[in-house]
Order: sequence, then C-alpha cells, then structure tokens
Amino acid sequence: MYTEKVMDHFAHPRNMGEVEGANGVGMVGNAKCGDIMQMFLKVNDDGIIEDVGFKTFGCGAAVATSSMATELIKGKSIDEALKLTNSAVVEALEGLPPAKLHCSVLAEEAVRAAIDNYYARKEGKAEECNCVSCGHDHESEEQKAE
Repeated sequence: MYTEKVMDHFAHPRNMGEVEGANGVGMVGNAKCGDIMQMFLKVNDDGIIEDVGFKTFGCGAAVATSSMATELIKGKSIDEALKLTNSAVVEALEGLPPAKLHCSVLAEEAVRAAIDNYYARKEGKAEECNCVSCGHDHESEEQKAE
C-alpha cells in the first residue's frame, strides 16, 4: 500500500521537532481526518531556509509528507519554497494511496503558513503570528503595547 520511501520517512522522519530561533512558524489541520502539521523555518538574512523542522499529529502518511516537505525546502530560498506543490511531495515519496493525498496538501499548506508567518514577523505584524510555540512572548508584547 505504501512505497518504501513513505515507510522510510515515517519510520525515520527527517527534521522532526521544533527549530530553535525559528522566524517562521505555521500550523494547519484537516478537521475530517484530524491531522495537524506545524512547520518551523529558520530563514537567514539572504532569504535562504537554513533550518526547518516539523511536528505532526496524524497518520504515517502525514508524518512522511511533513518529513519529505522539509527535505525539499531545506537550503532553498523562500521563493523556491513557495513553489513547493503537493504533487512534488507525492512524487518525491514515489506515490501515496489516493485516500492519503490530502496529507501532501497539508504539507504544502504548512510550508506556506510558515512562510506567511515569516513575512508577517519581518513586517512587524506579530498579531498575525500563526504560532503555538514560536518563541514569541505574546503576553509581554501585549503589555508593552499598553
């Protein structure tokens, strides 16, 4: 049912976990299946993704697609990462069962959410932060604003 690559990325996920100093964090979920993906990006001053990580709550395909998505964008520019498609994730995994294709869509959306958050932070729009554990101290930021 699953390719060897899917099984490998599920059993040995790459880049799993939070990234210290992440400056882009995005979280997406699928209410139907219950999968939740959180993506962490550390983008350098040249716009290159120097580190990336993920946390995923979901099935094996969700973990595998998250892992593969991180591999496909690590070391790439933000512009290159924005071109990541769910089809590219599926192709890199050498296929997914039709019932699991939604996992690849979530992986693409998680990357885009993290990039959106990176731009929001860069523009000083902390209130647009998509984070759960991004390192921002939102309570302190709110107190400073008062």
